[in-house]
Amino acid sequence: MDMLKAVVFRAGYEEYALPIGHVMSIEKPEHINFIPNMPSYMKGVVNVRGEFIPVLDIKQIFYHEDTAIDEQVKLIVVQAEEMSAAIIVKEAREIINIQENALKQFTIGAFQATKYFTNVASLDDRLILMIDPDLFLSSLEGIALVKEGMRKELSHKGLNP
Repeated sequence: MDMLKAVVFRAGYEEYALPIGHVMSIEKPEHINFIPNMPSYMKGVVNVRGEFIPVLDIKQIFYHEDTAIDEQVKLIVVQAEEMSAAIIVKEAREIINIQENALKQFTIGAFQATKYFTNVASLDDRLILMIDPDLFLSSLEGIALVKEGMRKELSHKGLNP
């Protein structure tokens, strides 16, 4: 039976997961450099192994509330088709194997704002929403502006993006 390996995290009171194949690393939220005039969900950039990566607050995206930075908060650095991003999450809880038969299709009609929720993993008493990183990042309003704004701001500061 096929298995999907995923990183489970919390945002708000819900559990979400990203396929492990897209996760580059899990980091502590240190040295987030603020960049002005970005969307409210973008908290700045971090330097991860020589690459400047935008920091996105997933709680701000999903619930329009900022994630309080404490010792439980982590940055999940994901690689998507278009770009890499560091996602601020509450509790990067675990890496799990999900059996294919535990994944249920998740659709909310034609609601485009949640097209990145691809499945729900039904595990005993847990429901975990699966996120497609490519669809997630490409669905963010202004993501092209974020990428271009980062390039300009970093160049202006004399950094090579």
